[in-house]
Amino acid sequence: MSEEKTQEKPIVFTDRVRGAVRGILDPTGQFLHRLGIHPDAVTMAGLVVVAIASVVIATGRLQLGGIILLLGLPFDALDGAVARAMQRTGKFGAVLDSVLDRYADGFIFAGLSYYFAVLDQYEMMLLAMAALLGSLLVSYVRARADGVQVETKIGLFTRLERIVVILIMLLIPDLLTIGLVVLA
Repeated sequence: MSEEKTQEKPIVFTDRVRGAVRGILDPTGQFLHRLGIHPDAVTMAGLVVVAIASVVIATGRLQLGGIILLLGLPFDALDGAVARAMQRTGKFGAVLDSVLDRYADGFIFAGLSYYFAVLDQYEMMLLAMAALLGSLLVSYVRARADGVQVETKIGLFTRLERIVVILIMLLIPDLLTIGLVVLA
Protein backbone atom coordinates (compact mmCIF):
# COMPACT_ATOMS: atom_id res chain seq x y z
CA MET A 1 0.00 0.00 0.00
CA SER A 2 1.53 3.29 -1.06
CA GLU A 3 1.36 6.29 1.14
CA GLU A 4 -0.03 9.30 -0.66
CA LYS A 5 1.52 12.60 0.32
CA THR A 6 -0.64 15.64 0.25
CA GLN A 7 0.93 19.03 0.12
CA GLU A 8 -0.93 21.90 1.65
CA LYS A 9 -0.73 25.10 -0.31
CA PRO A 10 1.05 27.68 1.87
CA ILE A 11 -0.93 30.80 2.68
CA VAL A 12 0.83 33.74 1.08
CA PHE A 13 0.72 37.38 2.12
CA THR A 14 -1.82 38.22 -0.59
CA ASP A 15 -4.24 35.56 0.70
CA ARG A 16 -3.95 36.90 4.24
CA VAL A 17 -4.62 40.47 3.13
CA ARG A 18 -7.49 39.38 0.89
CA GLY A 19 -9.09 37.54 3.81
CA ALA A 20 -8.61 40.48 6.14
CA VAL A 21 -10.18 43.09 3.86
CA ARG A 22 -12.91 41.01 2.23
CA GLY A 23 -15.43 42.15 4.83
CA ILE A 24 -14.84 45.73 3.68
CA LEU A 25 -14.40 45.10 -0.04
CA ASP A 26 -17.52 43.03 -0.68
CA PRO A 27 -20.00 45.52 0.84
CA THR A 28 -18.19 48.38 -0.92
CA GLY A 29 -18.36 46.44 -4.19
CA GLN A 30 -22.09 45.91 -3.69
CA PHE A 31 -22.56 49.61 -2.98
CA LEU A 32 -20.66 50.62 -6.13
CA HIS A 33 -22.70 48.11 -8.13
CA ARG A 34 -25.94 49.66 -6.82
CA LEU A 35 -24.62 53.04 -8.00
CA GLY A 36 -24.24 51.53 -11.47
CA ILE A 37 -20.45 51.60 -11.52
CA HIS A 38 -18.95 48.94 -13.77
CA PRO A 39 -15.88 46.99 -12.56
CA ASP A 40 -13.94 47.97 -15.70
CA ALA A 41 -14.50 51.64 -14.79
CA VAL A 42 -12.99 50.96 -11.37
CA THR A 43 -10.01 49.28 -13.06
CA MET A 44 -9.52 52.26 -15.39
CA ALA A 45 -9.84 54.74 -12.50
CA GLY A 46 -7.08 52.86 -10.69
CA LEU A 47 -4.82 53.21 -13.74
CA VAL A 48 -5.51 56.95 -13.86
CA VAL A 49 -4.47 57.27 -10.20
CA VAL A 50 -1.24 55.35 -10.92
CA ALA A 51 -0.54 57.57 -13.95
CA ILE A 52 -0.94 60.69 -11.80
CA ALA A 53 1.34 59.21 -9.13
CA SER A 54 3.91 58.35 -11.80
CA VAL A 55 4.03 61.94 -13.07
CA VAL A 56 4.50 63.12 -9.48
CA ILE A 57 7.30 60.56 -9.04
CA ALA A 58 8.96 61.72 -12.27
CA THR A 59 9.08 65.27 -10.89
CA GLY A 60 11.03 64.02 -7.88
CA ARG A 61 8.27 64.10 -5.29
CA LEU A 62 8.69 60.43 -4.43
CA GLN A 63 6.89 60.46 -1.09
CA LEU A 64 3.87 62.31 -2.49
CA GLY A 65 3.83 59.85 -5.39
CA GLY A 66 3.88 57.01 -2.86
CA ILE A 67 0.97 58.54 -0.95
CA ILE A 68 -1.05 58.89 -4.16
CA LEU A 69 -0.29 55.25 -5.01
CA LEU A 70 -1.37 54.22 -1.53
CA LEU A 71 -4.65 56.12 -1.89
CA GLY A 72 -5.23 54.44 -5.26
CA LEU A 73 -4.49 50.93 -4.02
CA PRO A 74 -8.12 50.09 -3.16
CA PHE A 75 -9.10 50.40 -6.85
CA ASP A 76 -7.01 47.32 -7.61
CA ALA A 77 -9.12 45.23 -5.25
CA LEU A 78 -12.48 46.95 -5.67
CA ASP A 79 -12.86 46.07 -9.34
CA GLY A 80 -13.11 42.40 -8.42
CA ALA A 81 -15.54 43.14 -5.59
CA VAL A 82 -17.82 45.05 -7.98
CA ALA A 83 -17.59 42.20 -10.51
CA ARG A 84 -18.58 39.70 -7.80
CA ALA A 85 -21.50 41.92 -6.79
CA MET A 86 -22.64 41.96 -10.42
CA GLN A 87 -22.02 38.21 -10.65
CA ARG A 88 -19.94 38.98 -13.73
CA THR A 89 -16.49 37.68 -12.92
CA GLY A 90 -15.27 36.73 -16.34
CA LYS A 91 -12.23 36.27 -18.50
CA PHE A 92 -12.41 39.69 -20.16
CA GLY A 93 -12.33 41.55 -16.85
CA ALA A 94 -9.47 39.39 -15.59
CA VAL A 95 -7.44 40.00 -18.76
CA LEU A 96 -8.18 43.74 -18.70
CA ASP A 97 -7.12 43.92 -15.04
CA SER A 98 -3.90 42.05 -15.78
CA VAL A 99 -3.03 44.18 -18.81
CA LEU A 100 -3.71 47.43 -16.97
CA ASP A 101 -1.62 46.18 -14.04
CA ARG A 102 1.30 45.87 -16.48
CA TYR A 103 0.66 49.42 -17.72
CA ALA A 104 0.58 50.59 -14.11
CA ASP A 105 3.94 48.92 -13.45
CA GLY A 106 5.30 50.55 -16.60
CA PHE A 107 4.09 53.99 -15.52
CA ILE A 108 5.64 53.68 -12.07
CA PHE A 109 9.03 52.51 -13.30
CA ALA A 110 9.01 55.00 -16.20
CA GLY A 111 8.44 57.76 -13.66
CA LEU A 112 11.34 56.52 -11.57
CA SER A 113 13.57 56.09 -14.64
CA TYR A 114 12.85 59.65 -15.76
CA TYR A 115 13.53 60.97 -12.26
CA PHE A 116 16.92 59.25 -12.16
CA ALA A 117 17.80 60.33 -15.72
CA VAL A 118 17.15 63.99 -14.86
CA LEU A 119 19.53 63.60 -11.92
CA ASP A 120 22.13 61.94 -14.20
CA GLN A 121 21.90 58.82 -12.03
CA TYR A 122 22.03 56.43 -14.95
CA GLU A 123 22.86 53.36 -12.87
CA MET A 124 19.67 53.91 -10.87
CA MET A 125 17.74 54.57 -14.08
CA LEU A 126 18.92 51.23 -15.44
CA LEU A 127 18.03 49.55 -12.15
CA ALA A 128 14.49 50.98 -12.39
CA MET A 129 14.28 49.62 -15.94
CA ALA A 130 15.49 46.22 -14.72
CA ALA A 131 12.79 46.29 -12.02
CA LEU A 132 10.20 46.97 -14.73
CA LEU A 133 11.54 44.05 -16.72
CA GLY A 134 11.35 41.85 -13.62
CA SER A 135 7.76 42.89 -13.07
CA LEU A 136 6.80 42.14 -16.67
CA LEU A 137 8.60 38.81 -16.62
CA VAL A 138 6.65 37.61 -13.59
CA SER A 139 3.44 38.08 -15.56
CA TYR A 140 4.89 36.50 -18.71
CA VAL A 141 6.29 33.46 -16.91
CA ARG A 142 2.96 32.88 -15.15
CA ALA A 143 1.08 33.06 -18.45
CA ARG A 144 3.51 30.69 -20.18
CA ALA A 145 3.48 28.24 -17.28
CA ASP A 146 -0.31 28.27 -17.16
CA GLY A 147 -0.31 27.57 -20.91
CA VAL A 148 1.60 24.33 -20.32
CA GLN A 149 -0.38 23.44 -17.17
CA VAL A 150 2.36 24.20 -14.65
CA GLU A 151 1.08 25.49 -11.30
CA THR A 152 2.34 29.04 -10.70
CA LYS A 153 0.13 30.41 -7.96
CA ILE A 154 2.92 30.27 -5.41
CA GLY A 155 5.86 32.57 -5.68
CA LEU A 156 8.02 34.88 -3.68
CA PHE A 157 6.38 38.06 -4.94
CA THR A 158 2.79 38.48 -6.04
CA ARG A 159 1.59 41.83 -7.35
CA LEU A 160 0.62 42.93 -3.84
CA GLU A 161 4.09 42.20 -2.46
CA ARG A 162 5.67 44.14 -5.35
CA ILE A 163 3.36 47.10 -4.69
CA VAL A 164 4.24 47.01 -0.98
CA VAL A 165 7.97 47.14 -1.85
CA ILE A 166 7.31 50.03 -4.26
CA LEU A 167 5.36 51.93 -1.60
CA ILE A 168 8.05 51.39 1.03
CA MET A 169 10.85 52.59 -1.24
CA LEU A 170 8.86 55.66 -2.33
CA LEU A 171 7.82 56.60 1.20
CA ILE A 172 11.34 55.95 2.54
CA PRO A 173 13.60 57.09 -0.35
CA ASP A 174 16.75 55.86 1.43
CA LEU A 175 15.48 52.36 0.56
CA LEU A 176 15.17 53.04 -3.20
CA THR A 177 18.26 51.10 -4.21
CA ILE A 178 17.41 48.09 -2.05
CA GLY A 179 13.80 48.11 -3.25
CA LEU A 180 14.78 48.27 -6.91
CA VAL A 181 17.31 45.46 -6.48
CA VAL A 182 14.65 43.30 -4.83
CA LEU A 183 12.20 44.02 -7.66
CA ALA A 184 14.73 43.52 -10.45
